Amino acid sequence: MRILFIRHGDPDYTNDTLTEKGRREAEALSMRAEALNMGTCFVSPLGRARDTAEYSLKKLGRTAETFDWLKEFPARIDLNKAVHLQEAYPTAEKENGVYVPRIVWDVAPAYWMSHEDCMDSAKWRDCDICRNSDAAEVYDRVVKAFDEFLAQRGYRREGIGYRVEKESTETVTFFCHFGITCALLAHLWGQSPFAMWQNLALAPTSVTELVTEERQQGYACFRGLKIGDVSHLTMIGEPPSFAARFCEVYSDMSQRH
Repeated sequence: MRILFIRHGDPDYTNDTLTEKGRREAEALSMRAEALNMGTCFVSPLGRARDTAEYSLKKLGRTAETFDWLKEFPARIDLNKAVHLQEAYPTAEKENGVYVPRIVWDVAPAYWMSHEDCMDSAKWRDCDICRNSDAAEVYDRVVKAFDEFLAQRGYRREGIGYRVEKESTETVTFFCHFGITCALLAHLWGQSPFAMWQNLALAPTSVTELVTEERQQGYACFRGLKIGDVSHLTMIGEPPSFAARFCEVYSDMSQRH
């Protein structure tokens, strides 16, 4: 079985759609859609993912089923109830003196580097961030839906791998988002989602490709063949968007901090 995770194009988050650059990226991706052999396609309900998918689906003459669990990883933390975690989120915004609930997975490096439990595959659920947010609950709900999807295709979760009940060479493509892709990769690979969120940067319209490997009959794992591939952009001279990245060096104030 083969899985493609495709992040949406350069986002206009305010209007939940694509910027003009994002539309160029989505068009460039669509030119490679047939060569990518996208198979059966599925899409997040959010506008920026749907708008990205539209270009490739139109090129292929296909439609995509919408899965609610493919929307951007929705876990939030309310720092008003966990003020001591402000150090993990130093850029947290306030309105009228009150913290605005924010995404849980964008954690300051100084925090996660000194709180190793966040990055530990066995301990992350009990880290302070998870105890003060719905991160573990949301993660469990998402990966349960994902495992049900895989089980319907013959791959049933067993431990940290999959029991093959029916062999499949099907390709499925998910048009979705950075955060949810990292969470699903963490589940497939038995890692902390925080390790994926902090160590990967998947550029807009990037393609991440996984395929099952069944070296012993009946036992499969999902191995990464491509992570965050943007060759469809480099082929036409379109620079990848900086979204999902932060500054390469702190002194470069032209890049996001």
